[in-house]
Amino acid sequence: MAVASVQHVRRVDNYAAIQTLTDLEVQPGDSVTVASVATTGFNATAVVISTEPYFLEGTDQEGYLVFDYDIPKPNQIVYANSGDDLVYTAVTAGTVTYTQSVSWIVAADVLAWLGIDVATANDTAFVTTCVNASNAWCYRKRREAGYIDSMTTVPSADVKLGTVMYAATLYRERGSVDSFASFDAMGTFPVPSTLGRIMQLLGCGRAQVA
Repeated sequence: MAVASVQHVRRVDNYAAIQTLTDLEVQPGDSVTVASVATTGFNATAVVISTEPYFLEGTDQEGYLVFDYDIPKPNQIVYANSGDDLVYTAVTAGTVTYTQSVSWIVAADVLAWLGIDVATANDTAFVTTCVNASNAWCYRKRREAGYIDSMTTVPSADVKLGTVMYAATLYRERGSVDSFASFDAMGTFPVPSTLGRIMQLLGCGRAQVA
């Protein structure tokens, strides 16, 4: 979960533009919660429509957002918000919260891949920890690679397998030193091939084309 303080608010043509103190790294389609803004009508759980860092002028005849690209407005989030127009106004309170709760895989997926039954309640809890970590890490890596994915529905079978493999890797590393590798007498550090396969399945590190 990431939280940023609200600095300025604006409403025009039933769209709200909120500037935050820090970048939440949200994308259009993400859901955010705006709270404790003193100016009436801005508090909401809303879907981000735009993150253009420029002055929001309003909408054109077709309903598209129009920005003035000569006036920067960094860390801006735009979402639908009905109400009277309001010029950019500084506020002294308010937050925007962005929560990531990814549920691509569950513990049963990892245990099936490992082919084992957990021995203790502690093992079960650790599998769940690995699943949560893998869901978050794989989603973030896909996001960094330019994908826009649902947090609740895994994009494809290969991405699911990659997420399962990463969770299983974390589980198997429990109690180990230097992951699956260790330093030899010459000081080299062999990189586990498993991670390369996982990244391939996630579709990350792919060749860029024009």
